[in-house]
Amino acid sequence: MARLAQTADLTEFQAEILSTVKTFVDKEILPYATELEHKDEFPDAIVDGMKEMGLFGLTISEEYGGLGESLLTYALVVEQIARGWMSISGVINTHFIVAYLIAQHGTDEQKQRLLPRMATGEVRGAFSMSEPECGSDVAAIKTRATPDGDEFVLDGQKMWLTNGARAGVVATLVRDELGADSVYRNMTTFLIEKEPGFGETRPGLTIPGKIDKMGYKGVETTEMVLDGVRVPASSVLGGEAGRGRGFYQMMDGVEVGRVNVAARACGVSIRAFELAVAYAQQRRTFGKQIADHQAIAFKLAEMATKVEASHLMMVNAARLKDAGERNDVEAGMAKLLASEYCAEVTQESFRIHGGYGYSKEYEIERLMREAPFLLIGEGTSEIQKTIISRGLLREYRAG
Repeated sequence: MARLAQTADLTEFQAEILSTVKTFVDKEILPYATELEHKDEFPDAIVDGMKEMGLFGLTISEEYGGLGESLLTYALVVEQIARGWMSISGVINTHFIVAYLIAQHGTDEQKQRLLPRMATGEVRGAFSMSEPECGSDVAAIKTRATPDGDEFVLDGQKMWLTNGARAGVVATLVRDELGADSVYRNMTTFLIEKEPGFGETRPGLTIPGKIDKMGYKGVETTEMVLDGVRVPASSVLGGEAGRGRGFYQMMDGVEVGRVNVAARACGVSIRAFELAVAYAQQRRTFGKQIADHQAIAFKLAEMATKVEASHLMMVNAARLKDAGERNDVEAGMAKLLASEYCAEVTQESFRIHGGYGYSKEYEIERLMREAPFLLIGEGTSEIQKTIISRGLLREYRAG
């Protein structure tokens, strides 16, 4: 049989990209990831390498200087990068989502001004919906946009921005009281441009500092405080026609993000399995390698099955989106299954390592702190179940 998580019917170019990325991961990420993660140090050299490979423009149209590749290619690249170090995939995830939002919903001016610089990695993107008192309950957003002539004034506080400091443009969902009969039609997405860095990065906009986390280190996660930030009307995603469309635009981006999180979970699972199957053939007890003990062999079989199932569901969700079909249920299923299985596969790998798994010298210790993030990012498992059940009830409506 082939190795786990192989994908059928790829083009030669897709296969070449994945081979190049896998080599990069093996040579430039895996040897350095654990040391950088323990130091919580941003991986500048790795990010520079990704820029040289053109990965920041992977899904951006060739018209704007990108590679013009599909969501499937993007997901498979993310899977490989997360196999090396999950935090690295975070560097490009929100960037991809913002580029996708601009490409799908932006004005011609927004596309021409931002996408070429995003394709090179000169401008990086961040994505902002959550607030201190609002996670998945998007209707509870308090940050507001107040029209003032040809400008808007933004006030509020945002939370959990991956790449919040290094980003040059932040796609930000806020309340925009338009008098619509639904709270969701009173929301607008703004493309807030700022200088990279911490502190006040444009008048009224402050990135206070880096949030200290259990895992997902290296890449920064920040807050964003908006205190009378003045932005031009041209910063509304999609221009005037985009006002009141922010929630729907962001949900379109979140579907891409859920495929991404599923891909990240697959990558971490693959690495956890690789570590387990290697250790099980090196470690010997009672006169034989522990892989020959049925208790360990059965663990490996179950882990491999979960890796394969997660990968297949992730690929299906990506291909549906590429085909222009609705994939909210499939993306939710892929994210749910992949993240839950990732936690299980990583823990089983940890158990196979025994006491050594608890040591920071072994890579599995890092994966044990990274896997829980995937249960939360882009919506918890409970949120995914809500999305899935609603979609099923819509499809199988009685009567």
